[in-house]
Amino acid sequence: MRARSANRTARGLVGTLVLLPVLAACGSDDADLTVYSGRGESLVGPIIEQFEEDSELTVDVRYGNTAEMAAQILDEGSNTPADVFLAQDAGALGEVSAAGIFAPLPAELLDMVDAAYSSADGDWVGLSGRSRTVVYNTDRLGEDDLPETIAEFTDPGWEGRIGWAPSNASFQAFVTAMRVLEGEDTTRAWLEDMRDNGTQVYDNNIAILDAVANGEVDAGLVNHYYLYPRLEEEPDLPAANKFYADGDIGALVNVAGAGILAESENADAATEFVEFLLSDTGQTYFAEETSEFPLVEGVAQPDGMPSLESLTPPSLDLAQLEDLSGTLDLLQQTGVL
Repeated sequence: MRARSANRTARGLVGTLVLLPVLAACGSDDADLTVYSGRGESLVGPIIEQFEEDSELTVDVRYGNTAEMAAQILDEGSNTPADVFLAQDAGALGEVSAAGIFAPLPAELLDMVDAAYSSADGDWVGLSGRSRTVVYNTDRLGEDDLPETIAEFTDPGWEGRIGWAPSNASFQAFVTAMRVLEGEDTTRAWLEDMRDNGTQVYDNNIAILDAVANGEVDAGLVNHYYLYPRLEEEPDLPAANKFYADGDIGALVNVAGAGILAESENADAATEFVEFLLSDTGQTYFAEETSEFPLVEGVAQPDGMPSLESLTPPSLDLAQLEDLSGTLDLLQQTGVL
């Protein structure tokens, strides 16, 4: 039953994605732990290496786009070699959770994080937080020049001046949140209006930041954390983030997180891995090295950023972001993806 459910869900994803036949991997067949990572190696590779050093366990990491990795797990079902799914957003975690192939997590892990940032079913846990923002070129705009809501970027005055990355998992989760909160018709209309307004398409958030900084576009829809490492390297970079407020969909706070596969033969090592990412070492890494919000109480927030507690995202149960396949269908139907 579990495998059939997973395969049905996988078919919805496979219909909208071209799965990678061979996922980028490191490690060996005799690894102690296999991690399917929807987060890039540049973001999580160093902390996984630290885990290997501290635990003396070997980890085989297979990297890919979060949606692709979720689809791979769902296609493999109970036969997946993955022990842990490390995802860029709650939507992909929810999609796998809905297929019933995650194991319940120990209460002591779930209790480390506010319930708002973990699965209500107790089978995945948030590891770090990120806010949607608009990054803008400070040579061309002040913060007050930006519209008060994300919805207003469809105004003709913004024609050709905005960048987005429809293939990015965090953007897709943002669209899923819009579908949940504002409805399918409103979301479809916004996507079509943004498309028709000449919104520029980029591969990822880094490319959007580059385009904003070099004046190719005036602003872009991104996650908050891409900007701050660049500012450390280039203090004069003409870019800043606008954090939206008052529950605007543009202020969505999402999480990267992890779930352990129910069929894992390395459950103890998998639990140790997730626990490490929630430890002071792991949480400090996310705060200091990737400029994300730590989710465990007592770990210092990143410098130069608002605190997670000060943000006013829309009221949303992150478990509601599970319909990734519906979002991918909508993005394709509107010609955005």
